Amino acid sequence: MENKDIVTYFYETVVSENLLDQVTQYVSENCVVKAGETIIHVGVDGMKQHLIDVKKTYPDYTMKIIKQYTDGDYVISEFIMEGTHEGEWIGIKPTHKRLSFTGVDIDKVIDGKIVEHGGAVNTFDTLYEHHLIKPV
Repeated sequence: MENKDIVTYFYETVVSENLLDQVTQYVSENCVVKAGETIIHVGVDGMKQHLIDVKKTYPDYTMKIIKQYTDGDYVISEFIMEGTHEGEWIGIKPTHKRLSFTGVDIDKVIDGKIVEHGGAVNTFDTLYEHHLIKPV
């Protein structure tokens, strides 16, 4: 599989279907998350825990890749993430509403595994639209 196919399968199948037993096939033990210039080691266990935590808030959450671009080992993916808000998150009580978020992920793939992950989700837009947050 090409790097973009690996990333697509990881998000649209492994993540969307909560196939935690397959995470080790797509994420490196040395995987890091980049947030600006900050680098955080997450590895396989950290990625699994992140997916478990997201599913607590949005048990039926899925991801769909809309567009992808590659640059060497990097795969840039525009996505739509949807799920029903069933768990408390950042102090927001469950609304039982189906919410949709857009975003961009930037993943570096080496030897068939994600070794670096970063990106951004347009969380504010969706939460504001559904009156879950208010402007200051």
